[in-house]
Amino acid sequence: MTPEAGDEAAVDAFFSALGGRRIETACNRVYLAGDTAWKVKRPVDLGYVDFTTLEQRRQAAEREIAFNAPAAPDIYRRVHAVTRTGDRLELNGAGPVVDYAVEMRRFDEGSVLAARPEAVDGALAEALGREISRLHAAAPLRPEGGGAEGLAYTIESNAHLLTGLADRLGRDAVEAVIATTSRRLADASGLLEHRRRAGFTRRCHADLHLGNILLENGRPVLFDCIEFNDRLSDIDIQYDLAFLLMDLDFRNRRDAACRVLDAWLDEAARREGEGLREGLAVLPLMLSVRAVVRAHVEANSGHDEGGRAYLAAALRHLQPEPPRLFAVGGMSGTGKTTLARAIAPQLGASPGAVVLRSDEIRKRLSGVAPTDRLPPEAYTPEVSDRVHAVLFAEAQSLLAAGRSVILDATFLDPGPRHFAADLAARLGLSFAAVWLEGTPEVLRTRLASRSGDASDATLQTLEQQATRDAGSIAWPRLRAELDATPAALEVFSRASGAAQT
Repeated sequence: MTPEAGDEAAVDAFFSALGGRRIETACNRVYLAGDTAWKVKRPVDLGYVDFTTLEQRRQAAEREIAFNAPAAPDIYRRVHAVTRTGDRLELNGAGPVVDYAVEMRRFDEGSVLAARPEAVDGALAEALGREISRLHAAAPLRPEGGGAEGLAYTIESNAHLLTGLADRLGRDAVEAVIATTSRRLADASGLLEHRRRAGFTRRCHADLHLGNILLENGRPVLFDCIEFNDRLSDIDIQYDLAFLLMDLDFRNRRDAACRVLDAWLDEAARREGEGLREGLAVLPLMLSVRAVVRAHVEANSGHDEGGRAYLAAALRHLQPEPPRLFAVGGMSGTGKTTLARAIAPQLGASPGAVVLRSDEIRKRLSGVAPTDRLPPEAYTPEVSDRVHAVLFAEAQSLLAAGRSVILDATFLDPGPRHFAADLAARLGLSFAAVWLEGTPEVLRTRLASRSGDASDATLQTLEQQATRDAGSIAWPRLRAELDATPAALEVFSRASGAAQT
C-alpha cells in the first residue's frame, strides 16, 4: 500500500495499541488514551466531505486546529504526521507519511451538554448566548457564502437524503417538509441575500448542537466545528445559532433556548449593524432545516424513530404562531424578569417570545456589561426616555419579523404603558399586560439579596418609586409573593383568543 493511499488498518492498529477506547463516526476515528484524544480522518467520500487523499486529510486536520482555536484553544493541540519506518508506524518520524492525526486534550465526556441538557440553567444559557455572539462578532467575514444560495445548498442536500429515506421516515411527512421548505425558501430569498450583503455571513462553528458544547469550570466551551466544507461553515450567524436553539427546543428546553436567544440578541446588538432583528423572520425556516439535518443523520444511524421525531419538529417549525405583544410592569423587586422568562417559552413561535429588558438596554446604551453598575446620571428622565424609545423600536422590529415580544420594564409612567398598547394596535396585533405588586417587606428582601443582575435597583430606588404617581393602572394586578405564571398566562391567553376571534 502506498503512502498516498494510506494504510487505514495499520493506522487503526497503531492508535488502538495506545489503549483506551475508540469512537467511530462517519468522518473520523477518535482514540482515547490517558489524558489525550487522537482524531484521525477516515479516507471516505460522503459527498459533502472528501477525505480520500492524504493531502485532503492533512488540510482538514490543520483546518480543524485553526477553526477550533477561537473557542477551544486548550483542547486542540497540534497535527502529527503518522510515518512509516520499515514495518513500524510512528509519529513524526523520518519515513514516508501515511496519515495525519489531530492531538487533543481529553475531557470528561459526561461534561458534554448532550449528556446533561438539564445543566443548561438560566446562567449557563445566558453565558452561551453571549459567548456565541462574541465568537460571531470576531469571525472572519465570508460574503461569498450564505445567502439564499447557501441555505439552498443544505436544503437541496436534505431533500435528496430525505427522499432516499421516505419509506422509513414516512413518505407523506417527507413530501410535506420538502414542499413547504421550498416555498419558505423562495419567500425568504430576498431577506437572506440582504443579510449576506450586510455582513451576516461569517466563518461559523456550523455544528453548534449540545453534543459539541462542553461545560468546564462553569463555562461553556464550543468544540468540533465543521472545517471540511466551506459551504457548510461559511453561513449566516443566525443559522449557526439556530442549531442550538433547535436542539434545546427538541429536548423540551425551550426555557433555555429563549434565554440563549435573548442573550445572543442583546450581545449582538452591541456590535452588529442594521438588520439583526429583522433576520428573525427567517428563523423558523432555519430551525426547520437544522431539524431535517438531524432527521436524516438519525435515520442513517439506524434510529428511524428519532428521525421521524425530528421530521415532525421540522414541519412544526415551518408553521409558526403569529406574533403578539405582551408587557410586564411593576416596581423593582416584584419579579418582572422572573415572570417574563417563565412565560416566554409558552408564547409565540419557537423557541418562544423575546424578552426585552429595559435594564439591559440601558446598560447597552451606556456601553457597559449587563451586570456593571451605572451611576445615578444614567437614570435621568432624559436617559430613560431614550431607553424606552429603543425598547419600543426593537419591539417593533421583532414583531414585524414574526417574533412575539415581552416588554420588561417598570412602566411606572403612564406614557410608556399607553405607547405599548398603541404599538400593538398600529401593527394589528393583540396586546396584553400584567402589573406585579408586593408588600414593601418582600420587595426590600428581594433587592437586598439580588446580585449578578442587570438591574441596579437599590432600597433607595424602591423608596423613590413608592412615592411616584403611576396614574391609573388598568393592567390586571398580580401578587409578587405568589407564583404569577398561571395567572399571567391566562391573561395573555384570553387576549390572544380575543384577537383571533
